[in-house]
Amino acid sequence: MQELYADIIVDISHEKLDKVFQFRIPEELQSELKVGMVAEFPFGAGNRLTKGFVVGISAECNYDKTKVKSLIRIAGKDMGVESEFILLAEYISKNYGSTMLQALKTVVPVKQKVQAVEDSILKLKLDQGQAEHLLKTYQSKNYKAKVRLLQELLKTSDHKLRKSHVIKQKTATLAVIKAFEEAGVIQVEKERNYRNPNTAMELQCITENQKVMLTEAQKVCVDEIWQESHSFYAPKAHLIHGVTGSGKTVVYMELIRRVISEGRQAIVLIPEIALTFQTVERFREMFGDRVSFLHSRLSKGERFDQMERAMNGKIDIMVGPRSALFTPFKRLGIIVIDEEHEQSYKSETMPKYHAREVAIERARMNHGFVVLGSATPSVESYYKAKCGEYKLYELKERYAKRNMAAVEIVDLREELRQGNRSILSRRLRELMTERLAEKEQIMLFINRRGFAGFVSCRSCGKVVKCPHCDVSLSLHNNGKQVCHYCGYETPAVKLCPSCGSKYIGAFKAGTQQIEEIVTREFPQAKVLRMDMDTTRNKEGHGKILSAFAREEANILIGTQMIVKGHDFPKVTLVAALAADMSLYANDYHGAERTFQLLTQAAGRAGRGEREGTMIIQTYSPDNYSITTAAEQNYESFYEQEMNYRNIMNYPPARNLLAILMTSLEEEKLDRFSKEIKEKIMEETVENMAVIGPAEAAISKIQDYYRKVIYIKHENYDILTKVKDNVECFVKEHKKNQECYIQFDFNPINIY
Repeated sequence: MQELYADIIVDISHEKLDKVFQFRIPEELQSELKVGMVAEFPFGAGNRLTKGFVVGISAECNYDKTKVKSLIRIAGKDMGVESEFILLAEYISKNYGSTMLQALKTVVPVKQKVQAVEDSILKLKLDQGQAEHLLKTYQSKNYKAKVRLLQELLKTSDHKLRKSHVIKQKTATLAVIKAFEEAGVIQVEKERNYRNPNTAMELQCITENQKVMLTEAQKVCVDEIWQESHSFYAPKAHLIHGVTGSGKTVVYMELIRRVISEGRQAIVLIPEIALTFQTVERFREMFGDRVSFLHSRLSKGERFDQMERAMNGKIDIMVGPRSALFTPFKRLGIIVIDEEHEQSYKSETMPKYHAREVAIERARMNHGFVVLGSATPSVESYYKAKCGEYKLYELKERYAKRNMAAVEIVDLREELRQGNRSILSRRLRELMTERLAEKEQIMLFINRRGFAGFVSCRSCGKVVKCPHCDVSLSLHNNGKQVCHYCGYETPAVKLCPSCGSKYIGAFKAGTQQIEEIVTREFPQAKVLRMDMDTTRNKEGHGKILSAFAREEANILIGTQMIVKGHDFPKVTLVAALAADMSLYANDYHGAERTFQLLTQAAGRAGRGEREGTMIIQTYSPDNYSITTAAEQNYESFYEQEMNYRNIMNYPPARNLLAILMTSLEEEKLDRFSKEIKEKIMEETVENMAVIGPAEAAISKIQDYYRKVIYIKHENYDILTKVKDNVECFVKEHKKNQECYIQFDFNPINIY
């Protein structure tokens, strides 16, 4: 029988996770041992019996075979959440092109050097009668501190007090506490005190097991999802396509309530830190302190304690961004991905996994289910729903039957012809003046994300595109315009090739400049700005949003983070100041992101009693993503966008694999990238398109030169096979160790 070897990690949650040990697998264990199991083996110089997790099995031995020890036995086939995470890491490694160690470091909550916080609990040892008698004695002797402490202990139902609370409230001194302990009046016990970021959040009230009031459409949606999720032929995921303000969060909450009633747990993923505060508040109003949250602004101690609380069953619901997907719940029943279209659900670092697919795999392991929700579903998810892979549900009306916002398109070319070169159109100024007079609120946003230096004409709206790929050319500092799909380049234009206008160039504007313009033109208005600069502090997002919710400002200016998922009843005017900035980003998602952003933005207006208006300022008023967003017609947009994707063979019509190669030496990178291309072309695959190697969107970062190869095919498995072959080729050719490679399937961002 062929010799097999097991890769073992002794402690998968240890800080130094990169240490993998290898052991020979005895013949009698070869058919039974699987990744994720716990094995027992002799370890170290003393050969002490040790347990570890199997993270890989192969026929290749990486060490001197004479020194490799053998496994003794399988110690556990299923050790709970740890084994689940190892299998999840294996899934990520296989499907997204990373090493097992990279995947493990992503999935497993690594132990940090964080000190656990403990508190002392003062517990009354006397019965009620004894304590009351002692209290009278203390009162007769005028022992004020002892009287205060004993009275406080008697007031509590369990006759317990936290030592920290006693000291903070100056109920008693340490000397009095010690005297009580020595006299046998109290017993001091140690208790783990979790750092809970929830305590910093203000809530009006918290009601446990509060019933959710559902509309008839919401009730039908909940009942159908619940029934489908418990059926034998359950879909991979449930996609709720609900217009903005239709109450998708209420549907999530009712489904989670049912899951928790079965003794199971829930993960709720949200795309932005800015959404965390409002979302957690709503969930805590219903589920109380059994809710916690994660985001990047938490301290190491707070993050560590939230994972500990989840592991120990102290919470039932975790709310957070992509990383919250790996909360160590032992009885996971549901994973909700709100605003599922957001690109932040795709990892930008290795491994480049998508939270949607990994969530489906984790739910499958736990016999749970996944709910995706959006007013503007990603084209990929809607395509899968149309194909029957996901189950589609629709909520077509706003809660309480409120009207959708009226949307107006302003042609910035006409503004220029009329002599207005300001970022604020004449129509927008007029509406802002009206709303401020009515004491209503306004949101102005500009989309800076994804801006890659596209060049457009302000006179006619012409955008300079690649003649081969139908994406905008990116303006580089060397004065060239480059396509990052095929490598086509041309000198930067000085005059518009369509109308000859000199008003052509890259659009440049930021939130700070807009704030200055608004403050100058509307000095009576109170303005808040929300961007990376104003939200650097831990509580930055929450403070700005809370201030706007309390109507401490009339106008909120920001990037796209301000128009996602928020609910401000007094907002009646929302404006996209430059829709083209997302429309002509240099990749195939430009139209989709523009439609999503504008539709989501329109959903922020008119959520209260007063009707809302949305202004879209653009140089491309006839583009289908803008006209369908103004109509808030997702189906029409999807149909036109899929026509484009089919013609150009872009996902989801075809799957796309990006292979990014980097090196400190340009000549070595050139040779390496050509060798990779030759390796890919060795095996003839029908209908497979290979593009490149070409310079990446940014051809050099921190002294590393970058090239990229794109591969298209309708079958995802074909692309994973290409990835496997390239990985083997790189591993076999040690001379290429100075060149590095990354794989990205169906990339969200262009390289």
